[in-house]
Amino acid sequence: MKLNYKHLGRRIREERIRAGVSQARLAEMTDSSPQYISHIENARKKASLGLIVRIANALEISVDQLLSESLTGSSYPGDAELSRLLSGCSNYERRVILDSAKALRSILEENGWMVLADKE
Repeated sequence: MKLNYKHLGRRIREERIRAGVSQARLAEMTDSSPQYISHIENARKKASLGLIVRIANALEISVDQLLSESLTGSSYPGDAELSRLLSGCSNYERRVILDSAKALRSILEENGWMVLADKE
């Protein structure tokens, strides 16, 4: 898989703005510079894995939330939407959503509906 740095930069910007964090503040939190954060957000520079992890930690999100649209060849287009949905949730809310999804999947499997869903 190849990393799409335009998508990564856009996701970093979206999550930074959602968190109410300026480029300058994010730079402080990640031992970087505001200019470098700007370059990453605009895909003029490539962020290292270490910096991506520091950015995710600073914004209190998971790395996969940043990378969800950035990897070409992702298995399911809805993964990015699910990631965005969960990004605003607390750990408790995520657990409730996960438990609900597991219960729904179990019901679909028990009733033989999962096979139909896979064919669509």
